[in-house]
Amino acid sequence: MKRFNKKNVFKLAGAVALAWCAAGTASADILIGSTVSATGPASFLGEPEARTLKMLVDDINAKGGVQGEKIKLIAYDDGGDPNKARTFATRLIEDDEVVAVIGGTTTGTTMSIIPVVEEAGVPFISLAGAIEIIQPVRKHTFKTPHTDRMACAKIFEDMKQRNLTKIGLLSGSDSFGASMRKQCLDIVGDYGITIVGDETFGPADADMTPQLTNLRNKNGIQAILNLGMGSGPAIVTRNYAQLAVDLPLYQSHGVASDAFIELAGAKAAEGVRLPGTSLLVAEQLAEADPQREVVQNYKKRYEAETGKPVSTFGGYAHDALFLIVDAINRAGKAEPEAIRDALESTTGYMGTTGSFTITPQDHLGLDLSAFRMLEIRDGGWKIVE
Repeated sequence: MKRFNKKNVFKLAGAVALAWCAAGTASADILIGSTVSATGPASFLGEPEARTLKMLVDDINAKGGVQGEKIKLIAYDDGGDPNKARTFATRLIEDDEVVAVIGGTTTGTTMSIIPVVEEAGVPFISLAGAIEIIQPVRKHTFKTPHTDRMACAKIFEDMKQRNLTKIGLLSGSDSFGASMRKQCLDIVGDYGITIVGDETFGPADADMTPQLTNLRNKNGIQAILNLGMGSGPAIVTRNYAQLAVDLPLYQSHGVASDAFIELAGAKAAEGVRLPGTSLLVAEQLAEADPQREVVQNYKKRYEAETGKPVSTFGGYAHDALFLIVDAINRAGKAEPEAIRDALESTTGYMGTTGSFTITPQDHLGLDLSAFRMLEIRDGGWKIVE
């Protein structure tokens, strides 16, 4: 029997490796990773994000890809669990070798991803709202939603215009609610508004009647602001109607979707105000509005593909993906550091959320004008003039 020659074995292994590398180079893909909460308690946010990313990657590839290469989306569902999000982010970087990561549906999952991407030097665009995601600025972390602090400012501007100076605060105890409460308390005095009552509710609470009753009974109260996401704000809205609270009710941008109206009930939600994006009022945008084209194109495409109403949260994923594509096109290559540098020099990129101008000092790149104050009327969204 012929004996194996080690040199021949090594030569053969090397030849196979070279052939594999050559084949890989010939059919190279741009590997982009995502970890979103497509299932679990935040699925009303994460499902449209996941659908949007898949749909848009298919569309981009059908048109020839980016820089002549196709995008390969490697997607995981973390179910809203920060531990899973961190595990998937690690897998995306170490095993899948992606050049960028999109995800972090919630503030909790985002904060668990950040240390992983920062250590690895891979650009990450979060889809969550808390200001702590980008302040302080971290080299590789960006985001597309307006911050909770910006949402507070938009709401307080509207209250000031309506001469509402004494309000009650009701906040979820989750990471989003706690962060937004902190930001609202920090700036409320700038608008001449006083908090006369401050209540909280837990993620599993099914009845907020006690908290609302406490707030309604506060002397001189003129409005109530609820800070939360998930099912909690819908329960608050229903309880509000059941108690016949005769005060304006404001919600956060964390529930800016048709799903919120459906869950709360159109009748109960009538008159609720919140800051939202142009996606919810696409048909109401003026012909000259610079967002009109991108918003309407995405809305039509998403609704035709899924048969479901477009979502603000899917819009965040839309903007994240196209910011990365724009960065690759401007950088001329799909490498993590080049993408990061190009992201940080984005200027006037129009997305569904607004016009992004990102700098080394600002890894969001939106100002308050990107928000629209919306009100629920007759089961739909209307722009507050």
